[in-house]
Amino acid sequence: MSETELTERCRVGDNTARKELYEQYAGQMFGICYRYAGDREIAQDLLHDGFLKAYCSFDKFTYRGEGSLKAWLSRVMVNISLDYLRKNDPARQMLPLDQIPESIEEPREEDITQVPHKVLMKFIAELPSGYRTVFNLYVMEQLSHKEIAEKLGINEKSSSSQLFRAKKVLAKEINNYLKENNQ
Repeated sequence: MSETELTERCRVGDNTARKELYEQYAGQMFGICYRYAGDREIAQDLLHDGFLKAYCSFDKFTYRGEGSLKAWLSRVMVNISLDYLRKNDPARQMLPLDQIPESIEEPREEDITQVPHKVLMKFIAELPSGYRTVFNLYVMEQLSHKEIAEKLGINEKSSSSQLFRAKKVLAKEINNYLKENNQ
């Protein structure tokens, strides 16, 4: 079924189309939810909530060509994840300052490519919620600190500080991984 047909059939509540939409996009959308939640069970709940929201919101979706359905679903999943995180106040979920390395050599890009994607995602998932949220919004969604601050209800300096701390923690984890695996 084409994207346009899938969109139109979902818009009118066709359960076969809804099932196909879920089967086609659930894996990718789960990845988005997991990036924000850092927990598989919570990510699974967010995924289901996101699809329910999408099913009820097809009247607000405008098809703009190939890929627009996936982009819209991604936005729905990010927003569902952020709503969950806002309720659980991720901005206050940080590491104590004495647990953040003061200075650490940031790994080079070619070193980072030696770390399997699954391992990198594990490192991101293990970040404290506030760091993980800001990191995802800044790096994955490419939002500015001003936009992040508005979405999370924090100030720009908090966003910047949490990103800095997230990068330090990730750099430490990546460097440790590279040492342990002789790379």
